[in-house]
This record gives sequence, structure tokens and C-alpha cells, in this order.
Amino acid sequence: MSNDSDRSGTVFAEERQAQVVEYVHKYKKATVHDLTALCEVSSATIRNDLRALERRGLLLRTHGGAMVITKTRYEEALHERHTHNLEQKQRIASAALSLIEDGDTIILDTGTTVLELARLLHQKRDLTVVTNDIEIARVLLSANEDGTLILIGGVVRKQFRCVTGSLSSAMLSGLLVDKAFMATNNFDLEKGASTPDLDQADIKKMMISVASKRYLLCDHEKFGTQSFARFAAISEFDVIVSDRFESKELRLLEQLGVEALSPQ
Repeated sequence: MSNDSDRSGTVFAEERQAQVVEYVHKYKKATVHDLTALCEVSSATIRNDLRALERRGLLLRTHGGAMVITKTRYEEALHERHTHNLEQKQRIASAALSLIEDGDTIILDTGTTVLELARLLHQKRDLTVVTNDIEIARVLLSANEDGTLILIGGVVRKQFRCVTGSLSSAMLSGLLVDKAFMATNNFDLEKGASTPDLDQADIKKMMISVASKRYLLCDHEKFGTQSFARFAAISEFDVIVSDRFESKELRLLEQLGVEALSPQ
């Protein structure tokens, strides 16, 4: 019976990970069981390999295995996406601020565009803000807001500085808020809003379900792209806030009864 130590002298991590990438690209997806049989190592070793390969952008981890990255986009870590399209994100945030009134109870989803909105909330008064994003909470605390901040608890996704999991969902399920300001990794006019992570998708669904009004903040570069886990159809949003819209996009949103808002 083979084990990790039996093979450590002949199969190095780089070689094994190359095997994993080759297999996933050949079959488009693989389970941990498939890969442990292929490489003759433990499931813990394979899971470590998958984490390393995902960080390098070579595949996408799923529950129980991995899948190839094709047109669905890889989930960049916070430090990789913080400055990307920053000007557009700031313009979107400025437009979204007009949707908030003094005294509102709001949810701020995790995301760099929503983070830019958080930086503007000092202009409003007596807000109650619910978030699962640690960086957003830090910004609101440092701004000495006069309102209330509720940080949702759960399992911390360290690379993304946010929390997910069943505890987060349970806390959210007991709330009712006026407005939810949502972010997305990807957005398609037919498929809706999606994210690579299933746990993140579950939290987003819960945020949408407890809000009276739902707003999606999304720069136009994400339009026409898809990820693994859909968390909302277009019709579930009241307003899509983006830096720009094409005429065909405006027509479709109008047909669905969804408002399109862009900076002036």
C-alpha cells in the first residue's frame, strides 16, 4: 500500500501538482478521490495541492475536488483586485451613495466596489450597517460613524478578509434590513450574478433575502462573464449600478423592470 513517504523521494510536489493540473485540464474536473488515486498520496496532500494551485490561478477548487478555469473567472484575492478599475469603482460608489438615506439600515456585501461605498458613508447620519467584510468594518470604525455597525461572524476567508459559513447565514436569517448593496465577481445578462465560491454564494443569497431593496454594484468589465455559483438572477435586483451600460443592456433591464444607474 502506497503512502506519501514512500513516494517523497521520487515524486516532488511540483511534479505531483503538474500531474493534477494536467488531469483536471484533460477531464475538465476531478474529485479528491480521483486525484489521490492518480498520485497515490493522501487526501490531505491533494487538498493542500489544490489550495496551492488555486492561489496560482491554475484551477478552481470546488466542494470535493477541482475544475478547470475556462471562461469562468478566477476569484482574485483582495490585494489583487483592490486597485483594479479603482476609478470606475469609486464612480460607482459615488452613484450608489445617492441611494442611501439618513437612518437607513443597510447590508454591505464583501467586495472592493462596496468598500469604496463604505468610505463615503461618513456623509450620512444614523445608519445601521451590517457586513461580513472585515476591511469594510475597519473603515467604518476608523471613520467614527455615529450609527451602528454589526459585523457578522463566521469562518474567516483570510485572503478575502470576509466571513462565510453556517454561523454567518444563521445571524443574517434573523435580520430585516432596508437595503442591501451587493458585489459580484461576474455578471451575465441571462445567467445573473455569480461567484466562484459556494459558501460565498450562500451568504449573498441570504443578504438578498433579508433586504427590502437590493442593489448590485458592478463595473462594466464584469458584464458577460460567469462563475461557478450563481447567487441571484437579474430580476432579483431593484437597481444595477455600473460605470456604463450599452443600449442593448439598458433595453433588457427595462424589460425586466430593473433600473440602471450610472455616474453622471
